[in-house]
Amino acid sequence: MGAMKTFRIAAVPADGVGREVVAAGREVLDALASAGDFAFDWAEFDWGCDYYQRTGRMMAEDGLDQLKAFDAVYFGAVGWPSVPDHVSLWGLRLAVCQGFDQWANVRPVRFLPGVTSPLRKADHVPLDWVVVRENSEGEYAGLGGRNLAARGPGSEVAVQSSLFTEAGCERIIRYAFELAATRERKHVTSVTKSNAQQFGMVLWDDVFRRVAAEYPHVDSDSCLVDAMAARFVLRPEELSVVVASNLHADILSDLGSALAGSLGLAASANLNPERRFPSMFEPVHGSAPDIAGQGIANPIGAIGSAALMLDHLGLPDEAARLERAIEATTAAGVLPRDLGGTASTKEIALAVIDSLG
Repeated sequence: MGAMKTFRIAAVPADGVGREVVAAGREVLDALASAGDFAFDWAEFDWGCDYYQRTGRMMAEDGLDQLKAFDAVYFGAVGWPSVPDHVSLWGLRLAVCQGFDQWANVRPVRFLPGVTSPLRKADHVPLDWVVVRENSEGEYAGLGGRNLAARGPGSEVAVQSSLFTEAGCERIIRYAFELAATRERKHVTSVTKSNAQQFGMVLWDDVFRRVAAEYPHVDSDSCLVDAMAARFVLRPEELSVVVASNLHADILSDLGSALAGSLGLAASANLNPERRFPSMFEPVHGSAPDIAGQGIANPIGAIGSAALMLDHLGLPDEAARLERAIEATTAAGVLPRDLGGTASTKEIALAVIDSLG
């Protein structure tokens, strides 16, 4: 027998229900590892809005240097009413994403058994797609500023600039085609708004056409973002891999998860595909201050993110096993409140562990 492989994971629960769902995900991961030939060495960091209240920072000044030593980051959620949202987001989550060049944000849209979808088609049409989000530039590049406030009330000007680079567009579009080539339905849809955004999104379109020509065995098409929102609802069976800019993919992936039943289901991976830095795995649902501390948060998005982490760590069989356990749990009717059930965070985690066998 070979030596047991130990993965060093940085847990950053951060704020609100992030703490509860990360704890649930860790319990599931440790249970899965206990029956295998691998283990997790966890280190938890108390960064977030409470940390900000104490220190004036969302994370330690050398936080990125601390995280570099880990194989992956398992993240909860960021945000609390006492800290402005742009301060908490840019101070922690985006600081990690941009600092570690986690340029590919992968968000599967999964329709789980036992979960009622608002889409009638979900009852009789197999639906399964992935949103691939450019995660390093675009509309969230952070370029711009606020000026002219000294002129008096009502005179301030804010400029927010999007950044589209040919290299940035190409690497995320190529990633989408490579992913589509591994799926049963080999199709990539590009989301654009080049009719109104005549510079950045026209560059995106040009790069998409060029890269698509290199993948003749993968079908492709391009769709304006407003039409794409309608397509998610009206023709979701056409979708396989959807690639979009930072803002467009952020919005559309949330729509996809809502159509699957709840944002609480949404898992995501912030990847540095070259593996120069650790990648980060997190649910999409946010910190939910209104239910934080009550033990009723939906941990399925966090557990699904753990499955994405397992796959990234080179454990695809274990990732698939965990995804099947999630499906078995929802099929058995063990559902949280946001899906019409009564199960607590802890009860769902235990049900997933039981379903692992």
